Amino acid sequence: MSESMALVGLDVHQAQTVAAVLDRVTGELDVKRLRGAPGDVVPVFLEQLGRPVRAVYEAGPTGFTLARAATARGLDLRVIAPGSIPRAPGDRVKTDRRDARRLVRLFAAGELSFAWVPSEADERFRDLVRCIDDARKDLMRARHRLSKFLLRCGLRFGARQWTQPHQRWLGSLTFDDALSRTVFIDYCCAVDAVAHRRRTLIAVLEDAVAASSHAETVARLRCFRGINTLTAAGLCAEVGSFERFAKPALLSGFLGIVPCEYTSDQKRVQGQITKAGPTHARRLLVEAAHHYGAVRASARSSAPATTARTHASSESRGARSGACISAGRTSARHAASRPEPSRSPARASSRRSAGRPRPWTDPFINIQPRAAGGCRGAHE
Repeated sequence: MSESMALVGLDVHQAQTVAAVLDRVTGELDVKRLRGAPGDVVPVFLEQLGRPVRAVYEAGPTGFTLARAATARGLDLRVIAPGSIPRAPGDRVKTDRRDARRLVRLFAAGELSFAWVPSEADERFRDLVRCIDDARKDLMRARHRLSKFLLRCGLRFGARQWTQPHQRWLGSLTFDDALSRTVFIDYCCAVDAVAHRRRTLIAVLEDAVAASSHAETVARLRCFRGINTLTAAGLCAEVGSFERFAKPALLSGFLGIVPCEYTSDQKRVQGQITKAGPTHARRLLVEAAHHYGAVRASARSSAPATTARTHASSESRGARSGACISAGRTSARHAASRPEPSRSPARASSRRSAGRPRPWTDPFINIQPRAAGGCRGAHE
């Protein structure tokens, strides 16, 4: 940075923005309030400073519109990751002016890390992936409401739920009173509506993968067992560009699947994973690792069933979770470093064929019931 360059910290909101301008030569700090949409008033304010400027603002609900507008005007405006901003435990006072002043001071000290700004097409693709995940959560909540209502009424299905036998059992239920019948019909309609909504969104995603910038990466990730089209698209949408990580360890740290550590003198203690970064991508990796382990366990047909059950029961829950985290970390490192032969992205097929080469004409979802001993796909 040259000495004549001004540093600006922006606290951006929907209707107004607070700008803190730091003069590197005199050390003078000036705070101004800008009223209006950030994309309209902030670039004009930065241009009116009349000197080279570098500005930062914290990523938030306003998105990356301001960063793109500034880049189009040739301005150096960067987005700060919220987790990189240190905050004192006893700091109980928060105002827009304090936040803007803190940003510019940390920026001048070099204590901030910058977030990756996706293109408009990549951001739309990520919004679709997150919308599908929201539909998955809504479906889980709707199913829980229905199952818990039936449990309160003393009705319980003895086998695996949400299969075709379970659907037929639900269709055979009757209630004597009108109130319980109304509640049951409403819960069933809610489950069907959310399931149809999720299937529609997945179909749109399947068509959008081929035209997106992540098409080749999705095809490579699908070569790993346990990773299907929906899982690969979710990882690409959350990570963005794998090339921005110089080595696989940086990608593992970004995904939060590295152990936390406390080292002092001769003592070194490592604990659970940090769980930093995108929660959605980390969940997809862990589910893919669970699916990979389930496929390998079902493939051991030569071992007696009693031996397999005894071995599974002897493993602790922590050991199984640690193994899945380790497998997810390995998959992330391979995705960042290991070259795989590219192939055209295929539709997400049935649960049993997850992770295997499939033609594009396969159905994107299989709603048939699984046979005994089947395994759940990572896209579920």
